[in-house]
Amino acid sequence: MIERLANRYQILKRLGEGGMADVYLAHDELLNREVAIKVLRGNLALDPVALLRFQREANAASGLSHPNIVEVYDVGEEQGHHYIVMEYVRGKTLKQLIQQRGALEKKEALAIMDQLVSAVNEAHKNNIIHRDIKPQNVLIKDDGTVKIADFGIATVADALQLTQTDTVLGSVHYLAPELARGESASMQSDIYSLGVCFYELLTGEVPFRGESPVQVAMKHLKEEMPSVLDFNPSLPMSIENIVLKATAKNRIHRYKTTDDLLVDLKESLMDKNKQAKRVEFVQGKDGDETIILQKVNTVKTDRKADVRRLYWGIGLVVLAMLALTLILALSGIFNPEYNMVEVPDLMNKTLSEAREALFDSGIEIAPNINYELTDDVEAGKIVKITPSVGTLVEKGSTINITLSEGMYYVVKDYKNLPFEEVKLDLKDTKITIRVEYLASQDVAQGIILDQSLLLPGTKLNPSRSYEIKFVVSAPVEFLIPQIVGLNVAQAQAQLESLGAVVYLNQLSTENMSEEELNNLVRDVVVSITPEPLTYYTQGGNNFIVLSYY
Repeated sequence: MIERLANRYQILKRLGEGGMADVYLAHDELLNREVAIKVLRGNLALDPVALLRFQREANAASGLSHPNIVEVYDVGEEQGHHYIVMEYVRGKTLKQLIQQRGALEKKEALAIMDQLVSAVNEAHKNNIIHRDIKPQNVLIKDDGTVKIADFGIATVADALQLTQTDTVLGSVHYLAPELARGESASMQSDIYSLGVCFYELLTGEVPFRGESPVQVAMKHLKEEMPSVLDFNPSLPMSIENIVLKATAKNRIHRYKTTDDLLVDLKESLMDKNKQAKRVEFVQGKDGDETIILQKVNTVKTDRKADVRRLYWGIGLVVLAMLALTLILALSGIFNPEYNMVEVPDLMNKTLSEAREALFDSGIEIAPNINYELTDDVEAGKIVKITPSVGTLVEKGSTINITLSEGMYYVVKDYKNLPFEEVKLDLKDTKITIRVEYLASQDVAQGIILDQSLLLPGTKLNPSRSYEIKFVVSAPVEFLIPQIVGLNVAQAQAQLESLGAVVYLNQLSTENMSEEELNNLVRDVVVSITPEPLTYYTQGGNNFIVLSYY
């Protein structure tokens, strides 16, 4: 591992690695601060394309100054090591946050999107397209500040692409349809990725899954964006519309600029949007949202000849249509009972049961099976059919089905419950428990005082890992003060203020001489059990005894 760079950056540890570079935590001895340093792997330093991409990232990020963009401090090369020195962000990635907590509450999701879109907006105003916007490249500081990073495949708008495949380097789950087709990136491509990020914040899941990246890319090309309202019907239509408009298949139907997207995000919960209608796009052939008509070359001809040709053409078309109608009618194809079939009820059936039920029906199941978590349907059972049950479709049609991936695990409200019982309740889940103990005089030992990271009611994917944090009441512990010689009432008050249970023991004077009685100081602590200056834990049946005359 590299130990030092530029005679000022002391490498402390490796933070992670990407496709082209390793990232290290380092100490900047000149400015006495922690920094992150991205170092191009040595074997790529001789690759002109990789080196150009690395330099392009440095140029793109260093030219941007925004509170929601990771700041670049320095760029350099030393002994073949090409490096970028950046702001070190303490926190976690947005992807880690979603994996830990699942779907976020709408106001929190909007707050994150507001910062994320503001950062991309700054890049766009500087004519820079990010091209790899995804939660893995978004950092969340401990104070909630959003920082976008990794301009590794960013490009200047309208610039020449390095390679054809360079346009699809970003993660396929956030890839705009036009990039999957091999077209050049645009600012609307970034807006599509932002829309997918917003969807994931609101649902805890990416919109499309597949067995391979190609399958996922094809879904981005062909399938409708799933509705966030299917996951959470309480969300307003204004938020659904933001996702739909940002992720429109045709980029001309998306937001023109990130400024427009920012306005809708800020106004989504305003009263004027409470009755918003669902946005709709005109669909063209094969799922395209527009149809482009090609121009044809024309030549001037004799007008009478044109008219004659027109009449002859119309006559031939009419005769052909009559003949075709007669043939189809005789063959029985125009008979609805012959050509149409009703989509049967396949709900709660397994895939094999559904195929058996459709045998000889003239309906087939589309090869791409969708999966989603449900509230009450076990894994492997059908939960959604498109077209819906009872719809008349032509024989030979295919239907799309969605299988249950399993049931959500719904997070309970664990506050005021015994911690040991809750540990047993979570034993068979993939939830990691973090505990913070807090001494409490008012609550019994081992009771959960607070719950965070996973809030009550949050729906979790049982196959994924999460983290929950509890604050648990702990017994009071303190050093017994030296209070021998104090007034007993004052000593008792002092100990009770520390959380101790105090018993008073008045000693007998029956065997004292008259002289001893005359010299006796009453109501003063003469001894304490346990002894002063020892550690004492207030728990169970423990108590402190103050003895006095």
